[in-house]
Amino acid sequence: MKTKYKITTFLLAALIFVTSIQTQASNTVKNSDPEKDKILVYILRNILTRSHFVVKDMNDDFSEYVFTEFIDGLDPNKRYFTQKDIKDFSEFKYEIDNQLLKEDVSFYNLVYERFTHKIKNAKSYYGDLLAQPFNFKKKETIDVDYEKVPFAKNENQLINYWRKQLKLSTLIRIQDKIEKQKGKAIKDENFKVKNFKELEKEARLEVLKNMDDLYLRIEELEHEDWFSTFLNSVVGAFDPHTTYMAPNIKERFDQDMSGKLEGIGARLQKKGIYTHVFELVSGGPAWKQGELEAGDIILEVAQGNKKALDIVGMRLSDAIKFIKGKKGTEVKLTVKKKLDGSTKVISIIRDVVELEETFVKSSIVEKNGKKYGIIDLPKFYIDFDEKNYRDSAKDMEKEIERLKSEGVTGLIVDLRNNGGGSLKTAIEISGLFINEGPIVQVKYRGENPIIKKDIDPKVQWEGAVVVLVNEFSASASEIFAAAMQDYKRAVIIGGNQTYGKGTVQSVLPINQFTKYDKNLGALKMTIQKFYRINGGSTQIEGVYSDIAIPSRYSYMKFGERDVNGALVWDKVDQAEYSQTNSYENFSDVIYNSKQRIASDSKFKLINEYAKWLKENQDDTSYSLNFKIFEKENVAHEKGAEKFKTVFDYKSDLTFNSPDYELSLIKKDTALADKRLAWHKNLSKDVYVFEALNVLSELKLRPTNVLVKN
Repeated sequence: MKTKYKITTFLLAALIFVTSIQTQASNTVKNSDPEKDKILVYILRNILTRSHFVVKDMNDDFSEYVFTEFIDGLDPNKRYFTQKDIKDFSEFKYEIDNQLLKEDVSFYNLVYERFTHKIKNAKSYYGDLLAQPFNFKKKETIDVDYEKVPFAKNENQLINYWRKQLKLSTLIRIQDKIEKQKGKAIKDENFKVKNFKELEKEARLEVLKNMDDLYLRIEELEHEDWFSTFLNSVVGAFDPHTTYMAPNIKERFDQDMSGKLEGIGARLQKKGIYTHVFELVSGGPAWKQGELEAGDIILEVAQGNKKALDIVGMRLSDAIKFIKGKKGTEVKLTVKKKLDGSTKVISIIRDVVELEETFVKSSIVEKNGKKYGIIDLPKFYIDFDEKNYRDSAKDMEKEIERLKSEGVTGLIVDLRNNGGGSLKTAIEISGLFINEGPIVQVKYRGENPIIKKDIDPKVQWEGAVVVLVNEFSASASEIFAAAMQDYKRAVIIGGNQTYGKGTVQSVLPINQFTKYDKNLGALKMTIQKFYRINGGSTQIEGVYSDIAIPSRYSYMKFGERDVNGALVWDKVDQAEYSQTNSYENFSDVIYNSKQRIASDSKFKLINEYAKWLKENQDDTSYSLNFKIFEKENVAHEKGAEKFKTVFDYKSDLTFNSPDYELSLIKKDTALADKRLAWHKNLSKDVYVFEALNVLSELKLRPTNVLVKN
């Protein structure tokens, strides 16, 4: 509440100042909206300095950070700027802070204008370079760790950078074509093998097409897209999870968090100048209507009986705006059908589309005569605008009830690759497994921690619990896993530690701070750090697994600890809570699992594979001489051969959908296929198998004994 008050009081000052900005604006960059740019800078600067968790001085260090991040964001591969360009930009290196205080974006304008000029040059660079064969006999190398590569001294060296990068892309394709030829020649003795010259030409043409496609997408980008990159360099100076979201990005964020959108339920992609239907969302309006198919090309879009709009050549994001719309409205699509090339007008009534892969799903497996459930929670989703709509906490409670009705005796909660989401739902889901008590502590800047509690005495699940995590489990996932670990309510199993994101962000629509009528997007700002109930932060450290299993990421630089500008680890006082002490053999089960993992040949091989991957990750230099490249590739393939079957695994377990889902699967073949694939993958998942071993060994105490901390 206090932070909300601070932000609201700022609104009055913003409204007063915005009027003066509007009178000062002038058009300095083609297709820009300087009035909008100045308003954004003013509002973002004031929100961040007043309400961000970190007190950050806008000084020379801040300016240098923005300078470096913006240039690196535009040119990470050193393809555009030369040392002369950087020297020209350096005039502003320690002035950006002062400019931002005056809503002056001269630095941005200079870099942006230079960058757009360089983009035009690039098309001639790669076109000329790919017009002639490369000399693959020349002994030279390229280092693809571009952070270590200096900016080119001049245009000649810049073109040489381009040459090497394009040569490497071509070389990789040649090598791939040679390998495929060998395979085809073995299977078909009549297969005509192409010579090196022919393969080289094919490879260059493919690289050229890729580059043309890339620059077609780049040319579709507008001033707003590039200015967003600059603004994110500014807001990112506070911490890496504070981001500016332009209107189109904010819309995608809302869809991602809620798992729903209003439209026709089709995933689209741009190919050349055409908008293609990539996939239909199962259960969506287009899927129900039945005429639109994957592979169809959308040529025109009409709103009801209005005149159709030609979308050929239109950027994808703009085309989507015309195709999407409010529930109950009609859209008519003129499409070129994939099957016969005919043109057809298809009428679809828009509706709310649920993105099924966002939501909780479960499966049941039997092991040693007992039933166990596995619940997959992809994210902690919620709809901030519609409180009565489904969210992850409601769905988890319902899914657990369904599994209980089928006699399940233990649960695996799979949080692998779950990057987080809603703090509210993380607290509520934690509460499903304990009586009541503190779940997490949150702290605003300069204030004492606030203990967030589960106040509902109801326990939805009293049985054994294993939480499966990996290096991608972050934020809200870590809140839940940490709470289960601190209460000793569950065994945490997975990678050595989770991602380590211990901060909370709030999404603030920027238009609430101004009367400006154009959509300004939103700021996702770090306003809190959260702490475990034992007092420690999950920031940087994450949650360490009770049982650590080797994975491909075991030795790689990964997680918050390797993110530039991440907030530091710290701790607060422990909250008062009582461990559930749910299991009578907790330590024994963990010990047994560790022994199994240590002696298991599969996990030993995965550990060796992780070390091998780390070695390859550190080697960023490639030869551009074909014979040397081929020799290095053979050596690499020989090393990889040992790990060809590293993740090949098949248990004798059968996973099935819960009863309530069977009727849905009969009606929906797409859902049936998705579940079949998921169950097949579960039966081949060595991590799930070990989690089930742990779950099957856990013995609940006849009566839970609370141990006070």
